[in-house]
Amino acid sequence: MTDAPLRVGLAGLGTVGVGTLRLLRENADLIAARAGRPVVPVAVAARDRARDRGVPLDGLAWFDDAVALARDPGVDVLVEVIGGADGIARAAVEAALAARKPVVTANKAMLALHGAELAAAAEDARAPLAFEAAVAGGIPAIKALREGLAANRITRVAGILNGTCNYILTTMRDSGRAFADVLAEAQAHGYAEADPAFDIDGVDAAHKLAILAALAFGRPVDFASVHVEGIRHVSALDIAFARELALVIRLVGVAERHDGGISARVHPVMVPAASPLAHVDGVFNAVLVEGDHVGRVMLEGRGAGAGPTASAVVADLIDIARGRHTPPFGMAAQHLSAEPAVPIARRVGPAYLRLMVVDRPGVIADVSAVLRDHVVSLESMIQRGRAPGEIVPVVLTTHPCEEAALAAALARIAKLGSVVEPPTMIRIETL
Repeated sequence: MTDAPLRVGLAGLGTVGVGTLRLLRENADLIAARAGRPVVPVAVAARDRARDRGVPLDGLAWFDDAVALARDPGVDVLVEVIGGADGIARAAVEAALAARKPVVTANKAMLALHGAELAAAAEDARAPLAFEAAVAGGIPAIKALREGLAANRITRVAGILNGTCNYILTTMRDSGRAFADVLAEAQAHGYAEADPAFDIDGVDAAHKLAILAALAFGRPVDFASVHVEGIRHVSALDIAFARELALVIRLVGVAERHDGGISARVHPVMVPAASPLAHVDGVFNAVLVEGDHVGRVMLEGRGAGAGPTASAVVADLIDIARGRHTPPFGMAAQHLSAEPAVPIARRVGPAYLRLMVVDRPGVIADVSAVLRDHVVSLESMIQRGRAPGEIVPVVLTTHPCEEAALAAALARIAKLGSVVEPPTMIRIETL
């Protein structure tokens, strides 16, 4: 062990920043032993000096400007936990890399949107850019893909990547309550933000999936090609029908290799009740990877929070202290592939359909005729009794079919006079 400490500058003193500071102090001896040298916080940058953050800040240099912190010669490595794709967070990271300093970040939005440019800057600077904390909190998903599974051709990476959505869907399943009611409860418990759109509309999960797909398939980060849907349209009725079909609804990100390129999509899915993902409940996350030689690997744990995310941040700091340096996305930029993005219209798989219809003769025949015209084959149907003239649900599941054909069929079904609201479609995945 060397006596020279790794001097850490911490940009951001929110939940993750305070958790990182606390972990570096509480486990200082253990971290030093594993890092081969002390890893010492020496400076912080945040906006409000007067705010009580629950940890002592004595002895730390204070910067109002995170860019100035990044450039300070007394700081060896920048930890960026400010958040946000642009603004001061990105400027601080770019300043550190320009100064040839290592960077550790938990900023999935910045990496999803600017990861290719930042990786190139890190490569030019010969400085590590580490981001274990950016995906799935304390789950070592980045190291698993980039290092542990480096010998494999990855065929698919998938996962439950947003704890807020998973909490909402789990609670709806267990309680039978409506989406809006459970969302309000999640906000009261602090599991959802006051403006929850980033989570419940699937954007947060899509940022993480874009990063995982880049690592899994050796390609530049391509957030723009990720198909994104959220969970606002998932109803208690759908969850009840899923249970009857021995399925469980989850918001899942899936990236897969196809003959024609790489697909990446985030949306609600129904998975079999026996699937490992069906048993990942509450705020927990899971990442599933399939490789040509290793087969299937699944990692599960807490995907957010001060402790789990700080654990990932400090793991990266230990690597840097040890001199372990891997290209950000697993290989040098010149070796990254240019495989095209495969649109979701080319997905082939089964689906769950719920139609709200006026109960009258001929409805099912009309629907079946449309599906037949678009070569969509039915596997099962649930229709409850008779209620002539009233609005009733009809649930259909399909055999595997092409997404484009199913979308065209649903557009026609929605125009049938007996169908009173847009059809609900949730894809079924055998993950």
